Amino acid sequence: MLISQTIANRQTFFGRGSLQQLLPLLQQTPQATLLFCSRSFLNSPHYAAISPALKPLLIGYEVVAHEASPDNIDRWVARWRGQVERVVAIGGGSVLDAAKAFAAVSQYPLNTLRYLEKVGDMPVSGATLPLIAIPTTAGTGSEVTQNAVVTDQADIKVKASLRHANFVPQIAILDADLLKGAPDKILACCAIDAFTHLFEAWLSAKGNLFTRQTALNGMRHFIKGWPHLNRQDQQGDEAREAMLLASWLGGLSLSMAGLGVIHGIAGELGAIKTYHHGEVCGRLLFPFLTLLDNSEHPQQQALMAELQLSLFGTPHPSPASALAQWLQQHAVFPFWLQPPTLSASEAEWIVARANNKNSLVNYSPAQQRWMLEQAWRCTD
Repeated sequence: MLISQTIANRQTFFGRGSLQQLLPLLQQTPQATLLFCSRSFLNSPHYAAISPALKPLLIGYEVVAHEASPDNIDRWVARWRGQVERVVAIGGGSVLDAAKAFAAVSQYPLNTLRYLEKVGDMPVSGATLPLIAIPTTAGTGSEVTQNAVVTDQADIKVKASLRHANFVPQIAILDADLLKGAPDKILACCAIDAFTHLFEAWLSAKGNLFTRQTALNGMRHFIKGWPHLNRQDQQGDEAREAMLLASWLGGLSLSMAGLGVIHGIAGELGAIKTYHHGEVCGRLLFPFLTLLDNSEHPQQQALMAELQLSLFGTPHPSPASALAQWLQQHAVFPFWLQPPTLSASEAEWIVARANNKNSLVNYSPAQQRWMLEQAWRCTD
């Protein structure tokens, strides 16, 4: 069943097969439209089905192979500046973020780094091209967030955002059929990223009843979908649809309540390593759950107890360890096994720049270092 909702002047189409809404959306308002997409989408049956009608509506396309760098964005802007009136993004979080960054920077005179958080010196006014975002993974929730993540691992080593409320895509199309056939590792790593957004928003010091109910709703959908993401039957279809909704709600939750120490570490690690962001968050999640089990912070204890009852219906003396065990037992891929290596100097570099963001507890550098050591092989 197709559902269309308009929230804060943004329209979302939700339902299997809703990719078909793209063509009439483009046709009803003819504009010079540039497509950003992944190579996997171009090779998919979904693209084959719509390409005869889609190609005449486009002025071109760009393939996004990894998290966009400032240089990537600047090259795209130089190639297309003044020619594009609308952007369509079809792909994972990296594709959506790249398109969001292009749509914004194309409206400004200077290069990307000048407007980037952490390193830039110029504010953004909110000017941007209209954007239609169509995720093919369920993880980042970028289709409903106001930030576009940009990563430079070569020169200044930074992972940061271009951010403005106007950068939320005007239209999102959430079609769970686009997830079908994705590798198990991608399904699991993207999904655990969505969960981490929801979980950190649930525990955020900025949280309130409204934001926590949004995050809880997303985690309930995550629990429904997590064990069945790779099934090729009706239960699998329902699981991927539930996870896509969890990802969307995760984007809303992080936008309202912010994130915590997991993302405070993951953002810095992502500035120097090409590891999948969802895998990074998932690896850090398990040692963080151990810290939660030993937490004496009363609000953390109360929130974990409430979450245990809300998700699983029964109390548990150690809700964080029970959650960790459930996640590992029901994962379609054990992404936390066979950890890659971090050198001691890399770990120190990450910890020196990491932050607790909106965590209820101020985690020390020693605790953050311990999280890294539990999640990766740290060598001298």
